[in-house]
Amino acid sequence: MLSTVKQHEFRATLTAFTMVFVLMASYFVLRPVRDAMASDWSDSEVSFLWNLQFFVSIAIVSLYGLLVSRIRFKTVVPLVYSIFAASFVGFLLITPLLANPTLVEKAFYIWVSAFSLFHLSVFWSLMSDTFSKEQGKRLFAIIAAGGSAGALLGPLIPALFAEQLGLDLLMLVAACGLCSVVPLVVYLSYLKQRDLGHISSSDIAKTNALGGRWWSGFSDFFSNRYLLCIGVFILLYVFIGSFIYFEQKNLLAEYSRPERTKILATIDWVVNSLTFAMAFFVTSRIVTKLGMPITLALMPILLVVGMLALAFAPLIVIVMAVQVTRRAGNYAVTRPAREMLFSQVTQEQRFKSKPVIDIVVYRGGDAISGTLFAFLSEGLGLGLALIALIGAGISAFWSAVAIFLGRQYEHDDPKQALLKNQQQIIPKSTINLST
Repeated sequence: MLSTVKQHEFRATLTAFTMVFVLMASYFVLRPVRDAMASDWSDSEVSFLWNLQFFVSIAIVSLYGLLVSRIRFKTVVPLVYSIFAASFVGFLLITPLLANPTLVEKAFYIWVSAFSLFHLSVFWSLMSDTFSKEQGKRLFAIIAAGGSAGALLGPLIPALFAEQLGLDLLMLVAACGLCSVVPLVVYLSYLKQRDLGHISSSDIAKTNALGGRWWSGFSDFFSNRYLLCIGVFILLYVFIGSFIYFEQKNLLAEYSRPERTKILATIDWVVNSLTFAMAFFVTSRIVTKLGMPITLALMPILLVVGMLALAFAPLIVIVMAVQVTRRAGNYAVTRPAREMLFSQVTQEQRFKSKPVIDIVVYRGGDAISGTLFAFLSEGLGLGLALIALIGAGISAFWSAVAIFLGRQYEHDDPKQALLKNQQQIIPKSTINLST
């Protein structure tokens, strides 16, 4: 697979690989800590937190849109990772001072959930801006394998040392990892011009911000059919994941927090072992040989089968098998393919509309699906089998959306592609002379 990397692309690919490796390792140190807290709360409490996450996500994405519009472009990505690193240090310092840290723990749950989407959205926006569409088809699977490798290392730290270090110090480990990403972002910006030879408005006018209105990410999303379709694709993925997540949460309620952390970290490690093998050796071949429609539809179709199996045999082992399939398939195949879709949009849409899709739409799906699951399980008293049948129907619709979106990607209007390239190459300062 490394043969798909050309000589002049090697350093940039390795840097991107290392960046996402560290980012995912840092996140997977925090993930078991977050999810271990959730098993102490009822479905209704978690559903409320998911609804709250939606509004927090809107605020974060709006602030990010303002930063991208007003602050020098080259400083935005390092600033984002630095802020998250500082926030986890803040949680580390505040939590031990409180007699009843429940509210802070719930705030931490919401913040880590926001981080889980935001750090990757920013990363892949940077990748779509750094590599061309043709390079993305060859290189994104390799870069995504770096995330899988990081996700292999990350869970091992809490799995092996959760009891010795304590949950608080795990936050410090994650913060240090985020700080180490900042110089890599700066180096990749240098390689974009030095090795890849790509010039964009952000490179020509490095002292300028991206410009535009802070809310243009929202307006472009609602006015662009292509972006809307990506949003629907993600929304359906979230619905399936939420149903499985709640069942997993309830099954772990009888364990202590350190035990849950170990179990969840071990599951993460198994998932990411599969993901690494698939992403590094399989994904790019699927995209190049089968095409984008089949690549995007592969996981939804598998989950139709999995949810039907769960409906007819609602057993714990099948729940876990569906969860492993969903997560491994998403990390290895669906996520890299999904990120390739953003090579078809403008630079402003990558950095403004993409977070709207990755975070606001995602958390909106969490809010709706979490409320729906609580209503179905606690309100109507439906069992796992009936809920799984509903999930199978959602997966079938998801498959249809995936095929449509893949066809849109492969049949992009050449005139539109030329316009997008011109928007990337010509600085905004030369376009908006009247302003």
